[in-house]
Amino acid sequence: MIRHHKHPLRVAIGGLGAIGRQVAQRLDAGIDGLILVSVSANHVERAQRYVKTFNHSIAVLQLAELAETADVVIECAPAAVFGEVAEPAIARGCIFIPSSIGALLNHWHLIEAAQQSGARIIAPSGALLGLDAVRAAAEGTIHRVTMITRKPPTGLAGSPYLLENNIDVENLTEPVRVFSGSADEGIKGFPANVNVAVALGIAGIGPERTELEIWADPTIDRNTHSIRVEADSARFELKMENIPSEENPRTGRIVALSVIATLRRLVATLTVGT
Repeated sequence: MIRHHKHPLRVAIGGLGAIGRQVAQRLDAGIDGLILVSVSANHVERAQRYVKTFNHSIAVLQLAELAETADVVIECAPAAVFGEVAEPAIARGCIFIPSSIGALLNHWHLIEAAQQSGARIIAPSGALLGLDAVRAAAEGTIHRVTMITRKPPTGLAGSPYLLENNIDVENLTEPVRVFSGSADEGIKGFPANVNVAVALGIAGIGPERTELEIWADPTIDRNTHSIRVEADSARFELKMENIPSEENPRTGRIVALSVIATLRRLVATLTVGT
């Protein structure tokens, strides 16, 4: 028997920053099989004014209330409130799409909770390419994964690791490596910058074994990620240069588009890629 979605999937968005706003706008414009029903934001009154410009009526709720209205919950909020979006969504058996995938490492119990509730956790590729190849290689044996991230200094400024280690990235005239270690260590010090490294780790050999370098580079104007994978099935190198978001230079413009593509995949008749 061929099964079809009889009703559109109801989507809720936690956070209306650079990512959430773009996803909300695209959903309101119309995507077959999906309907935006609610959003949440720190500034409630501002969010209410914002959604009044939409074509459809959208509820503005508290983060914890989003899962009550939706089949799909998208997390686009600061990592500090990740659990407020994720916990109720998983408990109610929703499809949960995190943009702060790095925060999942501090909420790993949600994997078992999702198994119990029937929820699904689907992480978008975000600002990185090649995760399909990494996932395929992981079905065999991956020997080593390395990633080098280069960002304009403004995209790294204010990161906890830089503050804790008194690293000044202002007024740089040449590239400076500011971090070298594992992906799980990197996300702790740069929670808004290297979610892609955690996604790479989860897709491959784990964040703790994925090697990461972070560079503050005043010679570039794009967030650049280069990865190298050595496996028994293939050896490949990939590089991606992302245009930073105007609203948040720590985030590439393509991240919101990746979330939208992930949503489309939920209801698509034909999908491409692993």
